[in-house]
Amino acid sequence: MSKESQLRQVLDSGIVAVVRSPDHQQLVEVARALADGGVRVIEITMSVPNALDVLKQVRQALGDRVLLGAGTVLDPETARAVLLVGAEFIVAPTVNFDVIRLCQRYDKLIMPGAFTPTEILAAWEAGADIVKVFPADVVGPPFFKALRGPLPQVRLMPTGGVDLATASAFLKAGACCLGIGGQLVEPKAVAERNFDRIRDLARQYVAIVNKTRSEK
Repeated sequence: MSKESQLRQVLDSGIVAVVRSPDHQQLVEVARALADGGVRVIEITMSVPNALDVLKQVRQALGDRVLLGAGTVLDPETARAVLLVGAEFIVAPTVNFDVIRLCQRYDKLIMPGAFTPTEILAAWEAGADIVKVFPADVVGPPFFKALRGPLPQVRLMPTGGVDLATASAFLKAGACCLGIGGQLVEPKAVAERNFDRIRDLARQYVAIVNKTRSEK
């Protein structure tokens, strides 16, 4: 799949599930539950123990059912390592220009994290495909609406603070998609292997995205 097709898949989905857990044992089943619930863009963070092995396992188990990426990528060495084991996009909490350049070199999607308008524009001009605004709970949907005025060309994804109550507001304010972590991949559900709960939450978020977009 081309990078352009992958970007379109992210935008059409409207949700990037952020999988972060201190226990890596059941994350393949977590990813399967997300996919069964309709969330098929999944980010495995590098803070997960044995994260590279988890990426390999999810890729082998689910194949093309999901667009699989790596998150919390802080340097180009980690970026290259995750691409070699099958990650198709990279997400970071900060702007690292070397990581952006590496992703451009290998024609991979890159979503660096930024916070201020200056950081957001710098990331975009450096080649970001989507700029992750983190932590979005600090600024809320009004910040996204305000940025649409001077920076309408920048694709923005809030991460942190996106939940069932705020998801629609972020989309209405101009977010191109939503990064959702613990409010979707609930730590308690993961610990208890309650995959039905994760699947149900995925369906709820997908429904919110579809409903909100249909109302525009």
